[in-house]
Amino acid sequence: MAIVLVIIVLPGLLALAAGWDLASYTIPNRLPLALIAAFLAFFAVSGLPLAGLGWHLAAGGLALAVGFGFFAARWIGGGDAKLFAATALWFGFADFASYTLMAALFGGALTLVILMTRRLPLPSMLVNQQWLLRLHDSRSGIPYGVALAAGALAVLPHTEIFRLAMHA
Repeated sequence: MAIVLVIIVLPGLLALAAGWDLASYTIPNRLPLALIAAFLAFFAVSGLPLAGLGWHLAAGGLALAVGFGFFAARWIGGGDAKLFAATALWFGFADFASYTLMAALFGGALTLVILMTRRLPLPSMLVNQQWLLRLHDSRSGIPYGVALAAGALAVLPHTEIFRLAMHA
C-alpha cells in the first residue's frame, strides 16, 4: 500500500494541483488536504517511526510558515503556500532542501518561459481558450503550483519516503 501512495496517489494529486493551477490560477483546499490525508495513510502503512512523523509534521509546519510569508509578500498565492506545506510534509526535513531547491529552479524556469511567451502574440486559434488568455495576460501572476509539483516529482525517486515505500 505504501508504494501505491508514493508512486500513484502522491504524483496524481500533485499533477492535479498543477493542472488546476495552470487552468485557473487556483488550487482548491481539498487537494492539499488530500495530500495530508494520503501522507497520514502512508505513515500508517510505511513503518515510519513516530519520531519521524514528528519531523515530517515540523517540516510541513515550517513550509506553511515560509509559504504564508511568501503569500504575505504577494510572491505566491495562498493555494501555492498550502500546496508547498502539504508536499513538504511528505518529504520531511530529510528532503526538504532538495525539494525546495528543485521547486525554486522549476519556478524560475516557468517564470522565464511565461514572461517570454507573453511578449509574443497569442495565435488566433487559441484566443477562445480562457485559461490561455489568463496565462498570456501580463497582469496575471505565475501558476507556481506547477513548479511546486514539478520540483516534488523531480526529487521523489531520491527521497526517504520513496525508499521506505520500496521496502514496506
